[in-house]
Amino acid sequence: MISALRMRRLTRSDRKALATGLLFVSPWIAGFLAFRVYPFLASLYYSFTFYPILDRPKWVGLDNFRNLIEDPRFLTSLYNTAYYALGSVPLATVVGIGLAMLLNAKVRGLSFFRTIYFLPSITPVVATAIVWLWMFDPINGVINYVLDLVGIQGPGWMGSPQWSKPALILMSMWGVGGAVVIYLASLQDVPRELLEAAELDGAGGGQKIWFVTLPLISPVILFNVVTGLIAAFQFFTEVHVMTGGTGSPADSTLMMSIYLYQTAFQFFKLGYASAQAWVLFLIVIGFTILLFRLSGRLIYYGGKS
Repeated sequence: MISALRMRRLTRSDRKALATGLLFVSPWIAGFLAFRVYPFLASLYYSFTFYPILDRPKWVGLDNFRNLIEDPRFLTSLYNTAYYALGSVPLATVVGIGLAMLLNAKVRGLSFFRTIYFLPSITPVVATAIVWLWMFDPINGVINYVLDLVGIQGPGWMGSPQWSKPALILMSMWGVGGAVVIYLASLQDVPRELLEAAELDGAGGGQKIWFVTLPLISPVILFNVVTGLIAAFQFFTEVHVMTGGTGSPADSTLMMSIYLYQTAFQFFKLGYASAQAWVLFLIVIGFTILLFRLSGRLIYYGGKS
């Protein structure tokens, strides 16, 4: 019977409704095909070509990908990006969960504090980068001034190859408010009776967090970790504003996205840049799959873990 319903011919009114629906969504479909599907497929083709923009692309096979393996600047950008991603995402997760737990407590002025923590995540990125660049100034910056008050000599931050990436990781904590809001929503869904039952069984505050709260919000943690990792591997705007897109000092802030931008729009090697983009895409996909595989037994889905 179901197959017969599926195979039945559309009536005149059905066809009219279908045409009307397609007409209304046609602008989105056209935009999706033109600005999503076509660039996606075109970049795959260009990644196998030598394409200097002003000339026609010339097929070179896997040469672009072979050259990436031998390109020291690409390997440096890969290391810098991995350093930033593996440093910022775990730290943002811990800080985000901690702030969400504090905001979930019943204290006076809670709405004010929630607003304060969320505001930085909606601040324009360029403005944020400029403010942090001033704060990281080794001579006149606020951070080194505060450190000097307690007798600590501040580092060079963005002017030092050793401290530039830690500075970027520290700056990334500024926008943790978006994740805090998501964690806060999940914390408010934790059943109160489970926490009370654990307390009756003699569980302390830390045990309730570790054995009750964290398992129940684990799907949300996985979501924020995956999205945070994807965003970290695409980290571009802040470092581009703070370094002028040069990756200075000494290529210590040369992220994969920065090097891709340089290759495409400064060196005009679109084929080579497309190959970099696809390597970045495959790395992000690989890390995402790995996270889902490793978290399979750690995530609690309402009775199924």
